[in-house]
Formats: sequence, C-alpha cells, structure tokens
Amino acid sequence: MNQLFGSSRDVVKARYALLTPDGFVPSILPGWSNCVVNVVSSSALGTKLVQLLVTMKKNGREVASTGETECFVYVLEGKCTSSVGPKKRVLGSGHYAYVPPDTDYEFRSEQAGTRLLVFQKRFEPLVGQNAPEVLFGDAAKVKGLPFLGNKNVRLQELLPDTLAFDMAVNIFVYQPGAALPFVETHIMEHGLLMLSGAGIYRLDADWYPVQAGDVIWMAPYCPQWFAAIGEAPASYIYYKDINRAPL
Repeated sequence: MNQLFGSSRDVVKARYALLTPDGFVPSILPGWSNCVVNVVSSSALGTKLVQLLVTMKKNGREVASTGETECFVYVLEGKCTSSVGPKKRVLGSGHYAYVPPDTDYEFRSEQAGTRLLVFQKRFEPLVGQNAPEVLFGDAAKVKGLPFLGNKNVRLQELLPDTLAFDMAVNIFVYQPGAALPFVETHIMEHGLLMLSGAGIYRLDADWYPVQAGDVIWMAPYCPQWFAAIGEAPASYIYYKDINRAPL
C-alpha cells in the first residue's frame, strides 16, 4: 500500500536526513564482492563522512587500503574474518575494528547474511600526535556509563577518547521512557543507525518516529533530541568528528 501511493518515512533536508530500509538502493563499489552495499551517507548528501550498510553473501569480501582515510567497521549480525595490517581477528556480532590511515585491510565472510556497519572519513593529522593504531573491540565488554548522571540513559564509548583519534563511535542505550536531558546543538556531525527499539527523534525543528534499522544524518549545529518509546529499550550507534580545531 505504501508503494502504491508513494508513501515513505524518508526525509532529506539541508541539515539532516532520515533514511529507512524500505528506501535503500544498493550500489556497486570497488573492493566489495558478493556483497549488497547501501551507501546511506556520503558527500552527495552534504556529509564529510561515508556511512555504509553491507550485507555479505556467501564468500562476501572487501579488500581495500585506507590511504588518507580511516574507517570503523561494526558487525551487526553474523561473523567475518578480518585482516587489518598484520593483525587478524574473527569478528562476531557486536565486535568492531578501527582501521587507521595507510593500512591494507580485508573483511571476508564464508556464510551468507553477515551484516556490517561502516563509517569512513578522511583522517585529519594533528601535529605532535601519531595516527591511531589498529584497534579491535567488543561492544559487550564496553561498560555503559550513566549519561550526565542518568542511569536510564547509558553511553558506551567504543574508541579511546584521546587526541590521536579524530572520530568517535558510541552506543546509546535508553530504557523505555528515557530521553536526552536537553536538546543538543553542537559542532559535531553525526551518522547514526538505530540498533533496537523505537523512539521519537527531534531533528532541527521537526519530530520523527524512528525504529531499528533507520539511519539518521545530522549536520553540525542541527538541534537534536531523542526519547525512547514502547516497552523495550532503544539503542543506536553513532559517529561524530572530534578533537580537531575548527577552521
């Protein structure tokens, strides 16, 4: 019925975008084989980051080198084998890898259905700081701390909070009825994926229902706020650019 009448929850505006799985269209990208790749944020939208959602088919594979860029890969579902520089790991659901600049890498899955979230951006060097090294992690082992003292809103920081990193990737978990304590308006750009549950997201001066699988892009200084609704907790994973002086 929605297709018949051209109805969609997708919204694309100058300062933000809400994209839902019903509207995703895959792209063929160099380096990816036997994969369905959806480019959900890119410079064509006005962003400084690229956000991909990838579903790997049997023997799905990505082989690439970061060059002047960096990337963060999070396993949403399934299992894959990763080779990042000289390091190798088997990554399952909730595991992740940070790939620094000038690094060769490969992600491969022998099974069909492995799903990946990828954030990519151009790395911004900082005088006096070395680029970060390869990092692997497991979100289940990252403690969720109360956000601004609210135990019903917990924040997991997946990357070290040091000046070497110019990006952060975090997970917010909200208990039913919990909300951000205020409307945030800041210099950081966000790329976001709803992981579970549902809620209401304020973007600029508008409010939208959102649920697991939805993607949101927020430009710098876009007012933003979230509240969880329903009987189950809501969570999302998001990117932001950090630790560099504005020019």
